[in-house]
Amino acid sequence: MAIKFQYNKTSLQQLEKQLKVRERSLPTIKSKESALRIEVKRTKDEVRSLELQLEEEIRSYENMVALWNEFNPSLIKVKDVTLSTRKIAGVLVPVLNDIEFEIGTYSLFNSPSWYADGIELLKVLARTGIEAEFSGMKLELLEHARKKTTQKVNLFEKVQIPGYKDAIRKVKRFMEDEESLSKSSQKIMRSNQEKRNLKEEEEVA
Repeated sequence: MAIKFQYNKTSLQQLEKQLKVRERSLPTIKSKESALRIEVKRTKDEVRSLELQLEEEIRSYENMVALWNEFNPSLIKVKDVTLSTRKIAGVLVPVLNDIEFEIGTYSLFNSPSWYADGIELLKVLARTGIEAEFSGMKLELLEHARKKTTQKVNLFEKVQIPGYKDAIRKVKRFMEDEESLSKSSQKIMRSNQEKRNLKEEEEVA
């Protein structure tokens, strides 16, 4: 990134101000990145755990496959999902609060005796599946924020801060050279003036 500047005192002050802003905010951004890394890892573990749990729950019901053929799947549906949001390391993520199921009516006398248990099992499966889905969404948001924060850290640390320091060094060197040149010019002018004065005095004498 090319940093625009001019070789004068005003530009130097602006460069120093911009450098301070970045140097002050860098530790905060770094700690946010660190917090997000930890949270991303924790959420990845959570997603993996929920996916494994769902697989295990499905496997444990495989021995009931024959019975499920008798089951009416329209008896249970997800009626409502209650959500909220919370901030994790400055990132707003969805939080699953509750899942409300709607259970259809069925005859206790005419339906198989295991129907009630089947409904409860489906509730468990649905809850785990929805939780896994939400954890996946949370992971995507956190991962995106972590990448953006890492990019900002790299931009400040590897591009902008060294860039501003280099620009400040160039302006200072230019101003110092200009000052030296000005002093040298003044000395030469004084010396020439003294020589002229001396010559005039000699001519008068």
